Amino acid sequence: MYDLTVIIPTFNEEANIRKIVIEVDEVLSKSSLNGEILVVDDNSPDGTIGIVNELKKAKTNVSLLVRTSDHGLSQSVADGFLHASSEVFVVIDADFSHPPSIIPKMYEEIRAGTDVVIGSRYMEGGGIRKWPLKRRVISLGATFLGRVLFPDITDPVSGFFAVRKSVVTQAQLKPRGYKILLEVLGKGVWENDKEIPFEFSDREIGASKLKIKTIIEYAQQVLNITLYSFSHHQSAAWREWKKVFKFGLVGVSGIIVNLAILQLLLMSGISGYIALFFAIAISILNNFLWNDLWTFKTSPKRSVTSIWRRLGFFYVISAGGAAINYGIAILLVQVIGMNIFLSDLIGILIGFTWNFLVNRRITWGRT
Repeated sequence: MYDLTVIIPTFNEEANIRKIVIEVDEVLSKSSLNGEILVVDDNSPDGTIGIVNELKKAKTNVSLLVRTSDHGLSQSVADGFLHASSEVFVVIDADFSHPPSIIPKMYEEIRAGTDVVIGSRYMEGGGIRKWPLKRRVISLGATFLGRVLFPDITDPVSGFFAVRKSVVTQAQLKPRGYKILLEVLGKGVWENDKEIPFEFSDREIGASKLKIKTIIEYAQQVLNITLYSFSHHQSAAWREWKKVFKFGLVGVSGIIVNLAILQLLLMSGISGYIALFFAIAISILNNFLWNDLWTFKTSPKRSVTSIWRRLGFFYVISAGGAAINYGIAILLVQVIGMNIFLSDLIGILIGFTWNFLVNRRITWGRT
């Protein structure tokens, strides 16, 4: 039994495959790790398969799986999960975009109890080198969508990660495109994760396989994971959607509190503007307390920041949400002549999205 399996998906990588296999093997040897190197190839017409077969003769820990149908990077990795001979999997590209030197650190984090370890380009200490602006924009857009589902993870679409076998054993993976990690996070069974910064380097040899079709497949994947979470409540994505629903219910309670306080103060003879101010302030306090004690009760930030600090952030962010709501509504009415009630509803939805995402990140986020 191997300590870990390094899965390398390939297609037409004859220029890189020999070097990446040798380097991964050297990293494993220096760290005294008994690691399998599993190359999963999509039946490359170039010399990739022949080179790997040569390497197999010299290195007993090198394996090759050739796939003749349903080609794709994500599908290759998923097949690698099924054929790996260990309880820990590490996925790495063949083109040296990912540094093999980090593999031992990933393995140690898994041994320490982490379910998923992710190489992150976007956390402090990470970065991207030699990437054209177009690919940066596409990557940031994909990352943003992924972080809607997993806001505590800075790089949920990374192609460099380690995972326990138990996370994916029963997962109903439907891999498409290049974002297999998002599929694992969305449908795997896991509780904790760890990110390790690394500097991504664009391939120096060979052609990038990013196509418009890949972007479309990614959008479909995000939708599929979202729908999957609604019927599979053990998934991590559902844990996030529960927070959204709770946040919405708390918002409704805030409206009720606002109206009740306003009516009570007006009946007490307090002027309208003062009554409105206190009604808004108290309703925001109501929302904060319920979210702090119910919606985000498991947030690690609750144990490391003071309640007054969280409350301060919440008030400021809520004020921003109210300004967004008002601004959007006025803009839609004055610029395109939209009905004021419909304009206000759109403003409310956008303001709600702002309030949830920013509070989720700043007030109750992991970092």
